[in-house]
Amino acid sequence: MPLEYPVVRHTLPNGLQVVVSPDHSTPTVTVNLWVDVGSRHEVAGRTGFAHLFEHLMFQGSRNVASGEHFSLILGAGGRLNATTWFDRTNYFETVPTGALDLALWLEADRHGHLLDAVTQTNLDNQRDVVKEEKRQRYDNVPYGNAMRDLYATVFPEGHPYHHPTIGSMADLDAATVADVHAFFRAHYGPDNTVLTIVGDITPAEALAKVERYFGGLPAIGHQSRPTLAQLAPLERPARHTVVGAVPNDRLYVGFRLPVERDPAFLAAALAIEALAGLSMSRMVRRLVRGDQSATSVQGHTMGFVDGVSLGLLAVDVADGVDPNAIEEALLEELRGFAASGPTEVEMEAALAGAERGWLSDLAAQDQRADALSHQALLHDDPDYVNRFLDELGAVTPDEVRAAADTWLAPGSRAVVAYLTGEENVA
Repeated sequence: MPLEYPVVRHTLPNGLQVVVSPDHSTPTVTVNLWVDVGSRHEVAGRTGFAHLFEHLMFQGSRNVASGEHFSLILGAGGRLNATTWFDRTNYFETVPTGALDLALWLEADRHGHLLDAVTQTNLDNQRDVVKEEKRQRYDNVPYGNAMRDLYATVFPEGHPYHHPTIGSMADLDAATVADVHAFFRAHYGPDNTVLTIVGDITPAEALAKVERYFGGLPAIGHQSRPTLAQLAPLERPARHTVVGAVPNDRLYVGFRLPVERDPAFLAAALAIEALAGLSMSRMVRRLVRGDQSATSVQGHTMGFVDGVSLGLLAVDVADGVDPNAIEEALLEELRGFAASGPTEVEMEAALAGAERGWLSDLAAQDQRADALSHQALLHDDPDYVNRFLDELGAVTPDEVRAAADTWLAPGSRAVVAYLTGEENVA
């Protein structure tokens, strides 16, 4: 039967979508905003802008000094952060119920009046911060650029998911204050945003407060472009190899998948879970627990909305083992799974793992708010959080097998190999 988290929706006259889910179990409230702008909305020569704004949003606005958003929320006993991804940028804080007005006022000020504080000095400062983040998280750590390489190998040049969220440092260097202001005006407005409130408040109280702080913000007249048509699987294998400066050989094997809410996406996600996402998955049993030719095997899916999603297998190769042999073993398992489908035990385990992850996320107030914003912004359907498990349980083993046959075919793989250089490179 469906879950029963309460979900109340309302849209302000300026277009702001509001979702409220009361939860009186603790005297706290989470405020979560999803803005419909991520790296997929960037154009050539202007990559990295969505992520740059995640940083600029903490550098002050019309009535808030630089860094004051952090100090005020932390001083009130709350916690906060923000993230950028392909399909959105989100901002969130969890505060004691009595600090909700503070959180909403701060968010309204920066979402409505950020540009008062976006000066050349702030731009230069945050541009340097992003560069340092790129050095620390991507350029100067083993495998740091592996996902960047995988996106570029799986998705064609010019596709919205071809470039990573961190963007191009050359593009950021070339950006002017006028460029940055134009990006904000094009994407940051109430009619391009979902605001979700979860916690110790009634829907009527929450909506009144949102109206008070956000009701006066003007709409920007945002018009979203249509999403792209579904990308077909790769017609032939693609490969990218990087040699040196890693502790062991690692293979990333990627596949194009259906968009997030396509029924076949859920079936493909269960296939990857059964193949590599669990401690008892068949690739783990064969390569890690069996012949010990790998030290770890992982499987993940990333659901996107703009014409494609991503399926990923990642394998750490044991010392002295030929990575080509590991890749062939993966392909054998993919062929076998596409032919026979999951066993009863594999299907049960995959379903249980997905259900456990979903319930665990929804049990946390801040994660529940994020899930509601996700479904409201990208799918206009926040109530999906209550129906997901029913849709999951309706997937059949034959649908999982068919999804693997169509979307996880060996000939449609993209392989990014990070190698130590101690082996013969194919």
